Amino acid sequence: MISNDQILPDMPVVCSLDGQFATVDKMEEPGTIKLQMDELGHHHYIPTSWVISTEDGRVKIDRPGEQAMEEWSSTSPNYIS
Repeated sequence: MISNDQILPDMPVVCSLDGQFATVDKMEEPGTIKLQMDELGHHHYIPTSWVISTEDGRVKIDRPGEQAMEEWSSTSPNYIS
């Protein structure tokens, strides 16, 4: 099991096919990774439940990058309107 302290700012996020599709901005609770802004200036969020390893200084997830980008959230789960 991956602990939150293994996921650090600026770590590349790679998909199950080993392609980088994002970079960690910071950890958010509960169990959410905030990704750095994309080229349009938007943050995205993925759950730590997707993470299968943090070896080699990378956060590797359990799905292809295209699928991850379809399923990530554009709103922090901590956001209260």
